[in-house]
Amino acid sequence: MFTAAESDPRLSKEQAEPLEAKLRTALLKAQYARLQKTQRSLLIVIAGIDGAGKGAAVNLINEWMDARHIRTMAFGAPTPEELRYPPLWRYWQQLPAKGRTGIVFGSWYQPLLKEAAKRKPDQGKIQNLAQAIQEFESMLAQDGVQIVKLWYHLSRNAQKERTDKLLGSPDTAWQVRPGELKVRKKFNRLRGAGELAITLTQADHAPWQIIPSADPDVRAVATGQAVLAALRQRPASRSEPSPQKKMTSAAEAAAVNKKTPRRLENLDYTARLDGKEYDEQLAAWQSRLAGLVRHDKFKTRSLILAFEGQDAAGKGGAIRRVTHALDARQYHIHPISAPSDAELAHPYLWRFWRSLPLPGRVSVFDRSWYGRVLVERVEKLIAPQDWQRAYSEINQFEAQLSNNGAIIVKFWLAVTADEQLRRFHEREESPFKNFKITPDDWRNRKKWHSYVQAADEMLARTDTPQEPWHVLSANDKQHARVAVLRHIVETLEKALGKDKN
Repeated sequence: MFTAAESDPRLSKEQAEPLEAKLRTALLKAQYARLQKTQRSLLIVIAGIDGAGKGAAVNLINEWMDARHIRTMAFGAPTPEELRYPPLWRYWQQLPAKGRTGIVFGSWYQPLLKEAAKRKPDQGKIQNLAQAIQEFESMLAQDGVQIVKLWYHLSRNAQKERTDKLLGSPDTAWQVRPGELKVRKKFNRLRGAGELAITLTQADHAPWQIIPSADPDVRAVATGQAVLAALRQRPASRSEPSPQKKMTSAAEAAAVNKKTPRRLENLDYTARLDGKEYDEQLAAWQSRLAGLVRHDKFKTRSLILAFEGQDAAGKGGAIRRVTHALDARQYHIHPISAPSDAELAHPYLWRFWRSLPLPGRVSVFDRSWYGRVLVERVEKLIAPQDWQRAYSEINQFEAQLSNNGAIIVKFWLAVTADEQLRRFHEREESPFKNFKITPDDWRNRKKWHSYVQAADEMLARTDTPQEPWHVLSANDKQHARVAVLRHIVETLEKALGKDKN
């Protein structure tokens, strides 16, 4: 894999100068063309042997292109704040918008390379880290992020020679990092770790390219050519399925629909609470919730509440009864509507990664990331393949949050079509509620069965043991509000290990 790079090829100045001059011009033109189209962002991942000139390569890209439209993301050891979030959180925060370029210097490959370079690496951990990388990069690529990964490599002797030369002058000695001095002793292990990481994560949507790095001019030209090729690469076109494929897809969809449990249709909508019972239970559950979120054990956890359901199902009222038990400084409510232009310029889950709570805090989502498999599916705002793959992406997203200590509670508040109609008319007639009813509500109601079908499939495919759905009858708002509080309290008590009695 590294044979060509370890031969340490070189270019003379006479060869390099005209190549570099052409590359600089071509890179600028390709960068501006990409900015105008804003179809995809470009993410350049920098990795390789320490002492191979990775930092110089990053500087070169910024010099040869317009640095105003490049975000260079240098990641070292996680900060105390970053350690409080899932490992991928800090990378999601800085993803470039469509049309722009990001350079990742120090990346999600660090844990994998570190483990693979150990004398006795944990093979299971390596496989898990590689799988997480594959899933992350696949998700980004599907959502309009073009990924190119550059591995900078040279021979052991060339690495030693370059490092010694830099150390020989006080003007350049600062460029040598402590890790570069250790490479010569661990070269074979580091080399093997790189080979393994590349082998496990090579993919058409996120390819690795090996950059020979002993000679600065070879490194510069190879880097420029790799970035130029990426900028010029056209997005893969999504061809229209053939009639036969459409028929097959329709048959598959019908088969899935037939097997999907009818949770909403089979729900008991008769549950009721009278006024006195409601007042007593509401106060009791709110009191228990207030104690839980103020308990010392909760300081190391976070709570994420996701509310979905039909229009007029009472999500807002349920949320208010929950937040009544919380300190206003402790929670944030995120009302999710159509994405903004900035959000549309990033991968779908980007805006939700940016809204995650710190330990000891609560995030309440009034509608959530499930919009991709509900409204976006039913209204045909995205292609079928996009919402079809979203189920696994959402499950991965939630698993990452749970594995980092977040407690996720998901609710579907369900009402019958007749009850929804009654509430719509009530809102129209009330001067205090008519702002809640919009033409979209009436339009969505015409697609009642499509939304129910989408919801049933969503519930079936994202109801996991770790993050289950709580599907609640909301024909009686009082019953639904108490049920919401009860499920939150019981989930928190179980997660925090508290006695429920």
